[in-house]
Amino acid sequence: MTSLGPATETDNQDPLATPDTLFNQLKGWTWVGCYGGYYLQADLLQKAGFEHGFFTRRWQDRGPDQLAGYLSAGISVHRPQQVHGGKVLPASQANRPPWPEADGLVSDRGGQSLWVCTADCTPILIADQYTGHAAACHVGWRGVAAKILQEALAKLESRGAKIETLLVALGPAVSGSNYQIQVDVAEAVAKSLEADPNNPPIQLEKRLSALKERGILDADKQPQRLRLDIRLAAAEQLKRAGLSSEQISSCPLCTVTEPSLFYSWRRDHIKAVQWSGIVAQAED
Repeated sequence: MTSLGPATETDNQDPLATPDTLFNQLKGWTWVGCYGGYYLQADLLQKAGFEHGFFTRRWQDRGPDQLAGYLSAGISVHRPQQVHGGKVLPASQANRPPWPEADGLVSDRGGQSLWVCTADCTPILIADQYTGHAAACHVGWRGVAAKILQEALAKLESRGAKIETLLVALGPAVSGSNYQIQVDVAEAVAKSLEADPNNPPIQLEKRLSALKERGILDADKQPQRLRLDIRLAAAEQLKRAGLSSEQISSCPLCTVTEPSLFYSWRRDHIKAVQWSGIVAQAED
């Protein structure tokens, strides 16, 4: 596998079309080339020794069974039947069809590759440097509202992981400027980010204003509509769980505005996805 050095980002161009000028323009992220094509890696996870990849639409017709071989040899493949919820399963429960309904997996032995698919929602890969365990989550606004990341972190901790040794990569997803939502969706996300759910309820306007101040929400021209940056919301949940900014890497690529690289439900309204996976390094 090969990777090229950083270059300056140019808008509205295919970053894989002219490798000498556009390839690997993303700070903290690397396009990895292999005989099958290119996929993205987060430098944060790669430097810690975790094999992983955020694949693009150019790998269409190849699912986890085929893609796993590009990450590592001799690994098992695990994936859920995603339902836009907050359920996280041990990977060993998702090793063959019919795939169990869930939106996250946590490794329970070494040599497991964990996979999720997305088409605007955020693929989130988590690695624990202490135990070698990993997790993969499909996170949309419903996943944030259901606190799927907290569930994944809790399951990792139950296997000996430590919050201070976790590393998290948030892959390509719809950007905040392209993600229009209704106010009730914003309220559900805001409620999931409250420090203590047992505290007295905060007025809706105060909730939304607080998220606007952090850039998670933005105004929209249409009434009763807002814009949501789902990756910022997910990162906020991770920070509330005790992770630092240095433990989190967020890819800036937007699935809506990169049609040559990614499928997007909001742009195309077709059922097509790209896959993301990570290989657990834990001992059996």
